Amino acid sequence: MIKAFSTLAGLLFSFLLFSQSTSPLPVKKCIDFEVNGKGDNKEWEKTGWVSLTRIDEGSKYQSRFKIMYSAKGIYVLLYGDDEKITSPYQNDFETLFRADVFEVFFHSNPASALYFEYEISPLNKELVLLISNKKEGMSNWRPWHYEGQNKTRKAVFTEGAMQNNAPVQYWIAEVFFPYALLNLFDHTPPKSGTVWNANFCRLDYDSGKMVKWSWSPIQKSFHEFERYRPILFE
Repeated sequence: MIKAFSTLAGLLFSFLLFSQSTSPLPVKKCIDFEVNGKGDNKEWEKTGWVSLTRIDEGSKYQSRFKIMYSAKGIYVLLYGDDEKITSPYQNDFETLFRADVFEVFFHSNPASALYFEYEISPLNKELVLLISNKKEGMSNWRPWHYEGQNKTRKAVFTEGAMQNNAPVQYWIAEVFFPYALLNLFDHTPPKSGTVWNANFCRLDYDSGKMVKWSWSPIQKSFHEFERYRPILFE
């Protein structure tokens, strides 16, 4: 009986959380600027922080993000309290999700099974993917000629040494996504009034196991794209 009640309570909580997530998050318009990983450009004062929810038992680190858009692309700022960097990966496009990482998902057309996935580690390494998540199975593709205007601009700041197992108090990632990188997707570039679905996530492995944070009310996987929340470009 207790187990059944606990399961029912969990389902009710998920339903309430999901039902409250239907109001789009406003995305403010900004002027283009250079990212430095600190998030100290005055343009960021135009918008507020949005908290991520911890999904798993484990580290109770505060995790949050900001998002804005300009005439050229989308800016995302990600912040996470931490105690140490847990990331051995020294190259872009490695399996970063097996270590500490922030992840960003853009799903510009909810009627499509295609969406964009981005990962950035506290060592400033990135993974950029196009995801096709159909009922028949999921596949992914990396960008070709990933350079120039097609490439992100990114920077990471760590309060402590930027190396694996280094003690830190927090780390920040600041990323600019040019529309040239996202133009495979419908409704790109977004205009005032455009609505996309999106998610902003974090993984941390300080405890020796994966601990997840998410903005959208996912249950097990960051790839539950049907549960991504809407964002509204003002």
